[in-house]
Parts: sequence; C-alpha cells; structure tokens
Amino acid sequence: MSITIISSREFNQDVGKAKRAAFNGPVFITDRGQPAHVLLTIKEYQEITHREESIVDLLAMPEDNIDFNPHHLNTELFKPVDFS
Repeated sequence: MSITIISSREFNQDVGKAKRAAFNGPVFITDRGQPAHVLLTIKEYQEITHREESIVDLLAMPEDNIDFNPHHLNTELFKPVDFS
C-alpha cells in the first residue's frame, strides 16, 4: 500500500489520476499545503469502517411500522399569541 499526496489543484485537473492512485492506497488531497480530504476505494472504506451496508441501507426506513407517541407539550411552556 502506498500513500499519494496531491494538491487540490492537481486533483481538479486530473480526477482520473487520483482515482487510479486510490487503488494503491489512500490519496491525501491538500488545501494550501494542509491535508483536507482523503480519497479511498469503497473496499478500503468498508474495511476501515467494518461495514458492509451502504448509506442508503442505513437510512432506509424499516418495513415495520414505528410506534411514535410524542409527549404532549406542557401548556405552561408557551402562551397563545394575541394578534388583535
């Protein structure tokens, strides 16, 4: 595994080069000389986070209905507004 460091300008000029480099290891993208972003392959990302689910799966609503019974507001917390 190798680490590649490129500037934001280089990244913007040749995204394909950065994507190819990501197959060999993480690509650090710098902004004004400071690391700002990291480009990884999805396989590397899943290995690091130990997750197989996609973000879509994680955000999907379950098929079962969710019981939602919010507490009623305490009427002492607010007063009706008189717009007259």
